[in-house]
Amino acid sequence: MKLYHHPLSGHSHRARLFLSLIGAPAELVEVDLAARAHKQPEFLKLNPFGQVPVLVDGETVVADSNAILVYVGKKLGRTDWVPEAPEQAAAVQRWLSVAAGDIAFGPAAARLVTVFGASLDAQAAIARAHVVLKRMDDALAQGPWIAAAHPTIADVALYSYTARAPEGYVDLKDYANVRQWLARVEALPGFVPFQRTPVGLDA
Repeated sequence: MKLYHHPLSGHSHRARLFLSLIGAPAELVEVDLAARAHKQPEFLKLNPFGQVPVLVDGETVVADSNAILVYVGKKLGRTDWVPEAPEQAAAVQRWLSVAAGDIAFGPAAARLVTVFGASLDAQAAIARAHVVLKRMDDALAQGPWIAAAHPTIADVALYSYTARAPEGYVDLKDYANVRQWLARVEALPGFVPFQRTPVGLDA
């Protein structure tokens, strides 16, 4: 498998993290976002949306980070990470939706302003980040992992932008359950860190 990624992309990191956690070998191909390589015809053939990450597995091309998590987990039969039981599968899907929505428009958007200079409403993104972090903190008061009694792709999908939320001026100090959960993810065998950027509260 070949993973097209960028080291400062949280979406890329969640795909890379999952591949590492389950010991799935993949060639990493860095896409130069600054040079707009992701908007060139060659890359757009892989992903017409012009976004990283993209996974190429033989003749199969999978774009979208959450779709990559599902694809890799199902292909390799990792039902521990991608549950098949209806209740657990639904719980995982719920949090994948949170990762694609509330996390993307909250902590990820706030970080886009500081790391990439995006022209977004930083204060609105920070406010949204605190709403979703409170909901995560409440959910994690019920157990060590977000969607099951063990880690799943839901935890992977939520990790990267939550861990680097302080880079977008989103303080995690009031979310003890979230901070303990981050430490549990980081203690998993095969964990690979998300590259830090010295901006925001991490400056």
